[in-house]
Amino acid sequence: MAGETDPPKTKTWPLRQRLIRALALLGLLAVMWTAGLFWFAATLETEPELSDRRTDAIVVLTGGSLRVDQGIELLSRGLAEKLFVSGVAQSVDVTQLLKVSREPPEDLTCCIALGYEADDTAGNARETAAWIKDQGYTSLRLVTAAYHMPRSLLEFRRTMPDVEILPHPVFPAHVKQEDWWRWPGSTNLLVSEYSKYLIARFRALLVPVAR
Repeated sequence: MAGETDPPKTKTWPLRQRLIRALALLGLLAVMWTAGLFWFAATLETEPELSDRRTDAIVVLTGGSLRVDQGIELLSRGLAEKLFVSGVAQSVDVTQLLKVSREPPEDLTCCIALGYEADDTAGNARETAAWIKDQGYTSLRLVTAAYHMPRSLLEFRRTMPDVEILPHPVFPAHVKQEDWWRWPGSTNLLVSEYSKYLIARFRALLVPVAR
């Protein structure tokens, strides 16, 4: 009818475009994250470190008896002057730690130091850096699980840029690195570790290391 005005049209199409773009971006990020996860898993070490190269110290990050046992075995072979175990529970002493090894406690007690302050990987790096500096060392062999090694190296090299770090991965039996996507436990572990690794990389870019 004459004189009547049409109701205002709602701008639904621009809103729909923004939603489509947001979903496309989320999809792209999901694809990139998944591709990164497979890259991360594919680049993990699959064989033990067999190098007999000597370093000033051996550093073990707590998280499993296999790591400690390997560190003690390397020390008994004379591959370093001292062994430092970072992130140890307050109730544990050197004698208790040596029970995981066949070596008699009296043979190695003098050469093992324990760190009790660290409660995560970044803390391990800070705790170890302080000990390395106090000892006047310039090289270390880092012992931790293969899946944990990329993040550990990132934190350690960031905290100790002037220290030579030789990675020495160990391989817990419960972690299936081959065909890991077929094993829910291994999948969850690698997804968690990859996510932590990404967070550590972003933090390294944004936050300077406290000296």
